[in-house]
Amino acid sequence: MLALLLTALIWGFAFVAQVQGMDSMSPLFFNACRFTLGALSLVPILIWQRGGKDRDERQGSDVAEDVAAQSSADVSDLVHDHQGPMSFWQSLVANPVFVSVLCGTILFTASTLQQYGILYGKSAGRAGFLTALYIVMVPLLAFVFLRRRIGLPVFVAVAMSVVGFYLLCITDGFGSIGLADILLVFTAALFAAHILVIDELGAKVDAIVLSFGQFCTTAVLSWAGSLMEGSVDWTGAAHSWMPIVYAGIGSVGIAYTLQVVGQQWVPPTRASLLMSLESFFSAVGGAIFLGEVMTPRGYLGCTLIFLGTLLAQAPAKLPKFLRKD
Repeated sequence: MLALLLTALIWGFAFVAQVQGMDSMSPLFFNACRFTLGALSLVPILIWQRGGKDRDERQGSDVAEDVAAQSSADVSDLVHDHQGPMSFWQSLVANPVFVSVLCGTILFTASTLQQYGILYGKSAGRAGFLTALYIVMVPLLAFVFLRRRIGLPVFVAVAMSVVGFYLLCITDGFGSIGLADILLVFTAALFAAHILVIDELGAKVDAIVLSFGQFCTTAVLSWAGSLMEGSVDWTGAAHSWMPIVYAGIGSVGIAYTLQVVGQQWVPPTRASLLMSLESFFSAVGGAIFLGEVMTPRGYLGCTLIFLGTLLAQAPAKLPKFLRKD
């Protein structure tokens, strides 16, 4: 539980680093540096993980060979029995490289939009709460595209989040919605899609390998975009080295590892509730390090969005003691 709470704290304060990084860097160049460091921070874990697998393989080489032979035979039979477009698609989505690149492409798009939203909005707390809308969007997208069941709490959560968004962003008619707000809402939708893609396709891929692959993909795309727009500025990077290190190694590398460790001991519902505190910590970090202050209306909007994200994680079924058997 402490690991997940620390994860939420690191991610929440990362919004402060992302705001500070925009003082001297472009969004694409900042993300290029950030995700490069994030990917490199996972290399020691991959090496350690690989060493453990090698030891296991040496201890049970005979069994592994038998299993591999049987698996090859099963795959061969499956290919012969299921020729056609579906067999190609099934083999494609089972490929770790394809899954990593797909997830990385979505993550690149989401993180780029988020960084531009932070650039234009210049508010860590606001960005944190608007990004947190992805928690509400996950069950909605799952219902629309995957036909997964959702319960009444989700609809109530959506209503609360919409009202919260109105109070936070629409202060003087709909014309008061800024470009930053729109970008951050799209960011939330993309992060929700990212979660669902990992849930659907990432189950058979090692979590650390998948993360390393998607971070590398995001870094490569960010470097490409930064080079094309000519925004590579090492002087600016040197000026913002602390936000880069924190957002890269801290937010991407350390926090992700803590999340993996924490979720091994905490049930999924409680884990998601703890990590949703990210939005709260983003507001705290913005107030402490950036001196951000919202209006009472804005704080009320943040409260409703936060409560909506908590409610969206409630189970679809009623608790056992409330159900009529």
